[in-house]
Amino acid sequence: MATDYDTEVSAFEWDVPDAYAIPAVVDAHAEAFGDRLAVRYVDAGGERADRTYADVRDDASRFANALEDLGVGSGDRVLHLFPRHPDAFAIQLGALAVGGLLVPCSSMLRPKDVAFRATDCEAETIVVHDSLTDMVEPVLEETPLERVIVLDGDGEAHPSFAELIDDQPTAYDGPDLAAEDPMSINYTSGTTGQPKPVLHKHRWMYCFSRINAPYWWGIDEDTDLEEELLWATTGTGWAKWFWSPVGVGLTTGASQLLYEGEFEPETFLEVLETEGVTRLCAVPTQYRMFANADLGAYDLALTDALSAGEPLNREPIDRFEEAFGVTPRDGYGQTETVALVTNYPGIDVKPGSMGKPTPGVGTTIIDVDEERAVEADEIGEIAVPVDSPAIFDGYYESPTLDDRTFGGEYYRTGDLASRDAEGYFYFEGRADDIIISSGYRIGPFEVEDALVSHDAVAEAAAVDSPHAERGSVVKAYVVLAEGYEGSEELTDELQAFMKAQTAPYKYPRRIEFVEELPKTSSGKIRRVELRQVERERHEV
Repeated sequence: MATDYDTEVSAFEWDVPDAYAIPAVVDAHAEAFGDRLAVRYVDAGGERADRTYADVRDDASRFANALEDLGVGSGDRVLHLFPRHPDAFAIQLGALAVGGLLVPCSSMLRPKDVAFRATDCEAETIVVHDSLTDMVEPVLEETPLERVIVLDGDGEAHPSFAELIDDQPTAYDGPDLAAEDPMSINYTSGTTGQPKPVLHKHRWMYCFSRINAPYWWGIDEDTDLEEELLWATTGTGWAKWFWSPVGVGLTTGASQLLYEGEFEPETFLEVLETEGVTRLCAVPTQYRMFANADLGAYDLALTDALSAGEPLNREPIDRFEEAFGVTPRDGYGQTETVALVTNYPGIDVKPGSMGKPTPGVGTTIIDVDEERAVEADEIGEIAVPVDSPAIFDGYYESPTLDDRTFGGEYYRTGDLASRDAEGYFYFEGRADDIIISSGYRIGPFEVEDALVSHDAVAEAAAVDSPHAERGSVVKAYVVLAEGYEGSEELTDELQAFMKAQTAPYKYPRRIEFVEELPKTSSGKIRRVELRQVERERHEV
């Protein structure tokens, strides 16, 4: 796909179908090309499972019928907690077909995180993989959860997905869903307090088909999907799962790979080669680790490579270009949005640039203090008009957050950027204290709150610290409680404690013991000073 940027921007028009909803889209795919591969699943041991579009549609219908029998219906929140799995799409589509709202949870969370999400959105149903039930069982009595459905379970403690769909009809006559009906609640980290419940409607998936598919993945009406195999390395609990496997793979009717195994660069390269993946979406950390492998040892069918989560530096781009003739292309957006800025087919990739704003969204850069567009080379905040169809629909049952977020002309992303004379955006950091590490967005409060629950910690401040491979890591400045002294042993103890208290990607890889933390006159921690110290110490 090759495009003229100015032509695409000027010609783009939104035309969201009133009746758009992803279950109906997959139904249509199954009718049109039911025998096309939808999912090729491979696990770390080499076990394989394929699902056609007809398989996905039929199993989703069976699950929808089963959920209806259980009393799950329109507006009900359905948590899901499972790894990449061949039945993931059927479960999600079945829950959506009854009018439910998906609430994705990552397997990297902890029981208290699951409890918070279930309680916050008052979810009564969860679908959990058998290997992850120990994250759910301890919190059942303290949450609204009443129904536990176990994927790959034996059906003894709770009904299994397999037994629930057994003997259910492959047709489902459920509610008529519309583009403006609620679809999902995706929790995202904030600078203070608990994660925020981002509400999306079914329109989100249509926007992905119009934006992420053509202007990031390079998939449009001229793409021969019979010749493509997509692979997005994300997990089911993240917004990126909706950005690509659901929002691009399912909406376009493409075939895609799901690999369930820990990341090892050589293993992933072997999977790329063996399975014949044509389009890859990975995070910058993975590309940086690919760059250290012997890329010349692999013969890939790859025609496109995408990156998201944080800026991708020059070295892995050069290594991929040299080895495979493919230029990894950055895409930028958030849980709240579609791809806002991309290096998409038809424009030159500039080293260090996020690319240009995608057509139709209205992404711009505004002054941090005023709602005015900044000049070229001036740093401001990336923002999107609040009436853009390509952003979220508020925070679930959180009017105070809504008023704060949508009170002006723009939704402000909190990310700083500059724009050159040709319209290319360059990431300049965060306007707030969110930490981005290996593509994960981490709220400092979550780290600090867990740290101070340890007896040895009186106060803590968490900031991002530059890292050559991960982009940034979490750095914790710790003021010790009386009677404790800093040591390597205490550092190890605090890190082990944090891994048990929070999702493991949030633990501080660097800890420094200090006498006091820099604060404002009102007592707020000045993380900006600590970030500056880290940049001076670890600039890469």
